Amino acid sequence: MAQDGTFLRDLKQKMVFSAKAARTGGIVRRSIRWVEREIGVDEFQEDVQRRGFHLLKTRTQFIVVCNQDPIRMIC
Repeated sequence: MAQDGTFLRDLKQKMVFSAKAARTGGIVRRSIRWVEREIGVDEFQEDVQRRGFHLLKTRTQFIVVCNQDPIRMIC
């Protein structure tokens, strides 16, 4: 049963990063609650880092900048 949970978690994580926005260097947004429930925050963060992407956190959302270019917060 644990293997099924791992498989589903991996599948959901792959789905996040197979979105068109992720493939073309855009932005992917997911609610923090969804990430906690479906993937796990630590695993999600590790995957973002492994890809060289940037992860921002708001009160309720994770925002992934799906490219390796430098980013600058304007305000």
